[in-house]
Amino acid sequence: MDGRRVFMRRLLGLAALVAGPGAAGTRGYAADRFTGPAEDLERIRILLAGKDPLKWIFVGDSITHGAKHTFGARSYPEIFGERVRYEMRRVRDVIINTAISGNTSVDILNDYEWRIRQFRPAVVFIMVGTNDASVKRDISPEKYRDGLITLVRRIRDEGAVPVLQTPNPVLLEKATGRERIGEYVEVIRAVTAAEGTILVDHWAYWTERAKADILEVHKWMNDELHPNGRGHDEMAKLLFKAIGIFDPTSFTGKDHAIEHMK
Repeated sequence: MDGRRVFMRRLLGLAALVAGPGAAGTRGYAADRFTGPAEDLERIRILLAGKDPLKWIFVGDSITHGAKHTFGARSYPEIFGERVRYEMRRVRDVIINTAISGNTSVDILNDYEWRIRQFRPAVVFIMVGTNDASVKRDISPEKYRDGLITLVRRIRDEGAVPVLQTPNPVLLEKATGRERIGEYVEVIRAVTAAEGTILVDHWAYWTERAKADILEVHKWMNDELHPNGRGHDEMAKLLFKAIGIFDPTSFTGKDHAIEHMK
């Protein structure tokens, strides 16, 4: 337990809660058009206000895949589907999760045509980095940064909105080989600032919540890397807030303490 407390205290100095940094000379939806998080948020608002059905892509590693560690509870992409398709009555929208356990940014780029492009999505949510940070993968922060930039620009060039997400914090004492993961989280933040994308900063949010209750935040994890059902519930709510669709009175907006989510 003392190790867990030390781990969470180490996180308290990390950056701010949920923001989308300002754009600074970024590529837009066409080669001659620039964009930023405010414009991306407005584009999502307009898309949601329209009647045409949308395709939403979630891409990443085991966290987004949602395999095993939720114990049957919904993963955050599935909760997103509940919010959009049921609560918001966008029943013809399609939520596609192409995340694969163990993947890195390199895997996603190599499989880009199958995982993203073929679906012609309106919005693509990207959460990757926990495996990139593993020393076993030999992906430097610089290579990781270049991969994220390439991914964001490909998505924009095809007319979709990219949304970058940081992963949840990991238990460093047990996540052997991922001691530098904080550097990769900072790379995500730097890329969102440089490329003008929306940022959903789960790492910073969990860190902020830990200031009030370290043990409660630890209950959101199933092991040293993966969120459980409660953790996915928190991720979904933060995502909703970041793109402007959070409703605290809705089922997906409430806190849930279901036994199998612990």
